[in-house]
Amino acid sequence: MWNLPGYYWLTSGAAEGTTALNAFDNALLAAGIGDLNLVKVSSVLPRGARPLGALPEVPPGTLMPVVYTAAISDRPGEVISACVGVGVGRNAHGMIFEHSGPGEPAEVEAVVRQMLAEAFARRGIELERVEICISCHRVARLGCALAAVILWGGDR
Repeated sequence: MWNLPGYYWLTSGAAEGTTALNAFDNALLAAGIGDLNLVKVSSVLPRGARPLGALPEVPPGTLMPVVYTAAISDRPGEVISACVGVGVGRNAHGMIFEHSGPGEPAEVEAVVRQMLAEAFARRGIELERVEICISCHRVARLGCALAAVILWGGDR
């Protein structure tokens, strides 16, 4: 059984690779999460969860809940971006949204901010603050831009 996460950590990375999967793996390594078994989860941040400045040291292979997005391209010169946003509600839980694709960082960030605003409005929760993490990469041969939010620990 999973514990309710008490912390979250935003990270991003970008890299090239000889295959799409290698580019993704290299971006995970650049983000500092390449040796974890990531378990993709949806977008709810538990009430009271606090940001971490860095991920605590954990053994390789640790199962880790994560919200992530990645853009992969094999078009030399193309700019790809990935963005995650954590919206924290006033006296409520938060939400995490993500977007990636071809384009500049400001473009993907605008999409994430709009999705967060809509999610909070739909839930009737006041959006207190937003934290953004973006990765941008100009493709040389085959590249990946990745952004992620790690959900960590149950000690709140």
